[in-house]
Amino acid sequence: MHILLFLLFQSPSPSPISTPPVLERTPALYTLIYVGGFAAIILLLLLGLIRNRRQAVAAIPAELPREVRRRLGSTSTNRGLRALRWLFLLLSIGLFSFHIYWAKYAPEQNEKFQDLSYKDLRVRRLSESTLRGWIFDRSGRVDQPLAYYKRDSSGNVRREYPMDQALAHLFGSDRGDPGLERALFGVQSGALPEALEVVKGQAVEFRGNKDVRLTIDRALQQAAVEQLKGKHGAVVVLNPQNGDVLAMYSEPSYSLKEVDDEATWIRLEANQRDRPLVSRALGAYYIPGSTFKTVTMIAAFLAGEQDTEFTCSGAGYYASPGANVIFDDAGPGEVHGRIKIDHAFEVSCNQYFAQMGVKLGPERLKRAAQLLGIGSYDTPSEALRGRKLPEIWNGSTDAVKRALAPREATIVTGKQVTRYDLALMGYGQGYAGQMTPLQMALAAAVVGNMEGKLMKPRIEMNVAPQVFNQVLTPQTAARLRSIMGLVTGGPSGTARGVFGPVKAAGINTGGKTGTAQKVVPVYDPKTGEPKTRHRIERDNRGNIIREYDEVIMDNENPRIDGWFLCIAPLERPQLAMAVIVEGGGYGSRSAAPIAAALVLKARDLGYFR
Repeated sequence: MHILLFLLFQSPSPSPISTPPVLERTPALYTLIYVGGFAAIILLLLLGLIRNRRQAVAAIPAELPREVRRRLGSTSTNRGLRALRWLFLLLSIGLFSFHIYWAKYAPEQNEKFQDLSYKDLRVRRLSESTLRGWIFDRSGRVDQPLAYYKRDSSGNVRREYPMDQALAHLFGSDRGDPGLERALFGVQSGALPEALEVVKGQAVEFRGNKDVRLTIDRALQQAAVEQLKGKHGAVVVLNPQNGDVLAMYSEPSYSLKEVDDEATWIRLEANQRDRPLVSRALGAYYIPGSTFKTVTMIAAFLAGEQDTEFTCSGAGYYASPGANVIFDDAGPGEVHGRIKIDHAFEVSCNQYFAQMGVKLGPERLKRAAQLLGIGSYDTPSEALRGRKLPEIWNGSTDAVKRALAPREATIVTGKQVTRYDLALMGYGQGYAGQMTPLQMALAAAVVGNMEGKLMKPRIEMNVAPQVFNQVLTPQTAARLRSIMGLVTGGPSGTARGVFGPVKAAGINTGGKTGTAQKVVPVYDPKTGEPKTRHRIERDNRGNIIREYDEVIMDNENPRIDGWFLCIAPLERPQLAMAVIVEGGGYGSRSAAPIAAALVLKARDLGYFR
């Protein structure tokens, strides 16, 4: 980026640093000569000192007068050179003082220097090295940057974010965990060229201020913001063919400008009810509900069980003696009879997928989960560790992968897992309750990929697509797309009504609704902190064993989260989407309308041509 052009016109001008001109080589050469000469003097002085210490001083007869002895030997020589030593020392101090003044104090105190400093290429490079590159969306339009510099009325250069809150979780601030800003531009002044490089005419690129083009679609990101306004939730939109992240947003969000203030940061961090600093798309765990049936269906096809029929009856399904009965959403009144997997997915039959989970068993569920990037652990305590998963990302550096690393979605498939546990996992409950919106979007993306591949998500346009796993055959992926198409277009599809306008617009889609109950704490409406009650434990004699504060959980009114997964258009999907709305109720009523609106927006943006 040319800083001079920026200061004059305040517009982006992406460009690497070119080869230093010939005019700069002369002072650089003088610098090398000075440094080399000074190093030679130091070396000679050290050699002389070593040599002097090794040479034995000739003995001076003791009978000579004292005045004579003082004039003999090295003492006399040192006394003769004393004036020269002081002269050399004063010259050295003067020379270094000169350098210190012009390097440290002149830029602030010397008006003449300030007026002429713009001509100093070294000064200009140093100024550039402290600036970050401009960030553009996938269009690369220089008139619509996502992050750039602007000079305010006071003449100060400031970083500007036109979509401040819309991209806060992706960009991150200088506080807390690093986001893209720190990951992309963390190395800044370390690449400044030294005199030898200038003399040799070597070109130098500053990674710290190279402009970056993201895969994010500015208009689609803004549409996601508008759809989630006033809600708590997240949206993730991917291109299943190459892994491009087209939109990723979490609501509530925060302002990058506001968190420059430490007090504001502390207040936002303490708000555990809204958690505005947490990216729900990457860092929040949710019970997936029926959207996990997509994972179970993939596991069934991988295991060759896709043609298996099960019975959904008014009596419900008992996975094992003494276990709770599993009904469908409407209870005993919802009966589907003996059905296959396609109709079970269309009507979102809990009993079918509970029985499928039991039939598949832990090993076959584990295999499918691992292919999708879901961690499979032997015990619940291992699954709850919440480790980050940077390896799922396709990024130019490890820093980028770490900055965007989601919490690992997990299931439990150890030896202690019961038939009832497997039944719950089959339809997205129990040990399947640790999913992130990104992970569920990836599950939809596998079905949407024409070759059945899971592509690593990427957010940098200059990074080549990478495959995470070959999950399905192209034929199986096509079959699964047709099954997902029943949810939005089939006669009994749970999202048929919501996607009527999308179908009328000529867009064939696939999807999966989901609804899940989650017990959450009771929060203080003023502070956003969880309410607690003080507990005291006593022994049989009434002595206090321990005291602690217990978070009050709202067991009587669990939060009902709404989900929707979507792929569009069905013939060759360009979108794979996951939408979660906390407390939204049924997914067909809360999350599916958001997905439908985003599909229509993508149509308007030209994604389906």
